[in-house]
Amino acid sequence: MIFHLIKDAPKPVAPYSHVVEAGDFLFVTGQLATDPDDDSLPIPDGIEAQTHKVMDNLRRALAGVGSDFSRVVFARVFLTQFDRDYAAMNEIYRSYFKPDALPGRTTVGVTGLARGGIIEIDMIAKR
Repeated sequence: MIFHLIKDAPKPVAPYSHVVEAGDFLFVTGQLATDPDDDSLPIPDGIEAQTHKVMDNLRRALAGVGSDFSRVVFARVFLTQFDRDYAAMNEIYRSYFKPDALPGRTTVGVTGLARGGIIEIDMIAKR
């Protein structure tokens, strides 16, 4: 296994690697809507802004190991306000993938996320 801390990805909020390579797979740690350039900035308001920032942070993590969204095989989405945010999140999330190449996915409602986030997404990609 290879453990990666990605220079351009957000500073970890806990003890973890951004990406772990295991065999032919890349396990990308869940990302929040934190700012990768200035960790002291607050998380943006609203599901739209947070979903875009989360996807950008995931893009940065994947790019740091030479990958991208086209290689993602599975994602997990965690929402603190499932009923309120599910539809809006889906519209934004969908825009990051080709319509005929959507990864498998699980989406769950949770009671809380680090840093007061309302969305977190993790991914598995094929090397």
